[in-house]
Amino acid sequence: MMPTTQQPPRPPKPLAEFRSPFAGAGVGDIPLRELTKSEPLIISPETTLRDALFELNRDDVQAGVIAEHRENPLGIVTLRDLIDAITLKRADMDEPVISYMTAAPISLPVDAPAHRAKVALTRSRLSHLVLLEPDGRLFNLLSHSDLPGFREGGAETLINSIEHAGNVDSMAKAAEAIRQRGRELFVNGMAVEALCQWMSGLNDLLSIRVIELIADEFDLPPVSWCWMVFGSEGRLEQTFATDQDNGLIFMPDNEEDTPRIRAALLPFAKAVNKALDRCGFALCHGDIMAGNPQLCLSVREWRDRFQHWLSTPDPKSLLNATIFFDFRPLYGQDELVDELHNWLLPKPPEHPRFLHALATEALTCSPSLGLFGRFAYDGGNRYPHTIDMKRRGARLFIDAARIWALKHGVWSTNTTERLRAAAPKMNRSPADTASSIEAFDLIQRVRMQRQLAGGDYDEINRVNPSEFSSTQRLMIKEAFKQAKVLQLRLRQEFEQ
Repeated sequence: MMPTTQQPPRPPKPLAEFRSPFAGAGVGDIPLRELTKSEPLIISPETTLRDALFELNRDDVQAGVIAEHRENPLGIVTLRDLIDAITLKRADMDEPVISYMTAAPISLPVDAPAHRAKVALTRSRLSHLVLLEPDGRLFNLLSHSDLPGFREGGAETLINSIEHAGNVDSMAKAAEAIRQRGRELFVNGMAVEALCQWMSGLNDLLSIRVIELIADEFDLPPVSWCWMVFGSEGRLEQTFATDQDNGLIFMPDNEEDTPRIRAALLPFAKAVNKALDRCGFALCHGDIMAGNPQLCLSVREWRDRFQHWLSTPDPKSLLNATIFFDFRPLYGQDELVDELHNWLLPKPPEHPRFLHALATEALTCSPSLGLFGRFAYDGGNRYPHTIDMKRRGARLFIDAARIWALKHGVWSTNTTERLRAAAPKMNRSPADTASSIEAFDLIQRVRMQRQLAGGDYDEINRVNPSEFSSTQRLMIKEAFKQAKVLQLRLRQEFEQ
């Protein structure tokens, strides 16, 4: 039985250098289920244009779903579609509305993050998309107005530059413009969570455009495939210094065709990795990239890979594998990744040894606080009096949030949203959760400040506490104390 300890006080409100006037502006990883309020308007396919207009006006909505019932949505019709049909196409008011709907509309799982909806609506230039339950039934319609901060921070100009880029050199210029604008927003005080989501959205659009440009140069096999992202990109937590963590998933018609399809996809994947590197997304030091044959896998192979980690959780291999549990789709047939996610979601609770191994590995790294609350430096002779704010700071929150998300079946990959979503399942108070998120936000902001100063791969996340004011040092210590609170909870859960 472990002795009970009094939880340290919450970090004080950020001051001066750490202030965030746009706190709460981000909606990146909130499940789409939480963003729609009213019931969708369902319009029968045989309904006339006249009656469809009446129903839209009666319900005071801009769009409706064309369907006989929720199990089979056929398309979307908007008020603008109907007005254009009547005024421009001279449609008869008694024609059926199905003739003027948008068929096979963009759809997303209802538990997918809002970030994916932002990217999908931006790329398609459509105003609405369909949200589906796991069994394929209609949940609701989602529109731009349901996504706060859809194009904040001057994103519109950057989006246009991405869309009109015709080669990788142009994409590299657009990528630098995104980073420069991100630096400006950061310096002006944009909240870290919102800024990471803002940059992740634009980086997604840029990466998607790069993939499209490179795909045009290859004769790809006629199979379903999807480009996946892991790590910080998968968590929507990219900062100013980031490398690539990606992979490919594909569905062969026959499993024996897998080696041949992989061989056909690898040159394309390597070319995309090279192009992204030119755009400022450095090649991964650990070769966690789609151009690596070990990460260009069929659906069955990805399932086998995750099943192996779950069933035989070797701590050393899990240390390298954890970022794969932060995966999300980027480009291609998203349903391949969504189905993999749905397959994986209920499995971790069935493998307590796996969760225990994750917690054991997470607890091998502690916050940089020593005796009497003093900073514990980890830079050695090469970087004296410094702390790695990624490994000894951010990672502690990321690991704990991942473990609880896997244990409690949370769809989200983002650290703060994982902490929010898991809290009720853990009987964790809103105040405790807010304290953890505020501490993580502070550490991320310190990391980003350091990254703006530049440096090599080994020092880009290192800070010297003596360079901060006494108030800032106190705040960083309080953030580390919050990390200790999370680790204490992990010990209580997994080391009994």
